[in-house]
Amino acid sequence: MSEIKAFFLKNFGCEPEQLAFAPGRIEFIGNHTDYNGGLVMGAALAEGITVAVKRREDRSVSLASEGSGSVAISLDDLQPLKGAAFWTNYPIGVTKVLIETGMRMSVGYDMAVTSTLPVGAGMSSSAALELATAYALSALYGFETGKAELARISRKAENEFVGMPCGILDQGVSAFGQPNSLVRIDCTAETFFTHSIPPDTRFWIFNSNVKHALVDSAYKDRYNECRRALAILQKKYPEAGTLTGIKREQLESCKTELGDLLFRRASHIVGENDRVRAVEVALESGDLVAVGQVLNASHESSRLNFQNSIEVLDFLVRAVNKQPDVYGARLTGGGFGGAVMAFTGESFSEEQANEVAQAYQNKFGINATIIQTSASHGAGLLGLDSETVQQAES
Repeated sequence: MSEIKAFFLKNFGCEPEQLAFAPGRIEFIGNHTDYNGGLVMGAALAEGITVAVKRREDRSVSLASEGSGSVAISLDDLQPLKGAAFWTNYPIGVTKVLIETGMRMSVGYDMAVTSTLPVGAGMSSSAALELATAYALSALYGFETGKAELARISRKAENEFVGMPCGILDQGVSAFGQPNSLVRIDCTAETFFTHSIPPDTRFWIFNSNVKHALVDSAYKDRYNECRRALAILQKKYPEAGTLTGIKREQLESCKTELGDLLFRRASHIVGENDRVRAVEVALESGDLVAVGQVLNASHESSRLNFQNSIEVLDFLVRAVNKQPDVYGARLTGGGFGGAVMAFTGESFSEEQANEVAQAYQNKFGINATIIQTSASHGAGLLGLDSETVQQAES
């Protein structure tokens, strides 16, 4: 709290009017199923992004990030920026969508941004920035709406302004997170539920420090491949509105028409949707070993079928799975770099994590960043004199 207020004061010479926080997230299970209309499960983290805002007296918008510099634009010319200023597209995009949704902004604003999330690690710093912006600006300009709508506004900004064809996993988990819980989202109905997880379990994040830049990566290729696979499948099964609406036997019956590449892409999505259901069943019965087996199977499908894993992630998954008290591990997020998540018992230690990181450093000459974290609260406003998060209503 004091850090963001001090940073705002340093940049703008005054106190902010509103503060908001949004957590990063880990994708627990449901890899690339969100934009395919499927099921996903994730956890909001204690780490995240905090923004401070204050209205200006003119039509300017001034943005300052602790790690990325400052940018000023006009409220009357909200256009995507490139280069070093690219990070501003997330708050600018949210601003534009809020206005389109009905929020009145007669004057611009100053915004300061601080983060405890590693950039490019697959923990969705972009969605956290979008959602924190949506909360802060809604409060600043008196725009009343629920957290589901704020998640949708943030997702729309990323789709249409930033140009990233993601689903609502990142924003939905960041909005609806709860301690000791996974957020489960049906991405067709856009409904949000929470599933309890045992309090003696832990998430360990191994950031490969091989950064992914999803907007400029193979993410869009995978998105388009999924669309092409669905179009072929719908010729035989027109009732399937999404790729996750296809059954395994239906997929197998179209193997020849799809060809090897599209069959493997579709196989990952169809199988991953089934794996989300399998995790739900295993959690309900308390079978954490089964949960871990599903996580490992998810990573294998990412490696072989979706090909969104890379060598460094595969190495980290294998290395951490050799350690005691590890249920399972998989890449988390879009892939093509980023981080691996390990789901462990409480006895998994920092010493064990360091052994994994050392083996990784010996192999690739890269330091892996280790984060031990647990499921935490979702996004909300911060009182100016309190650390308490005030969430919007659903």
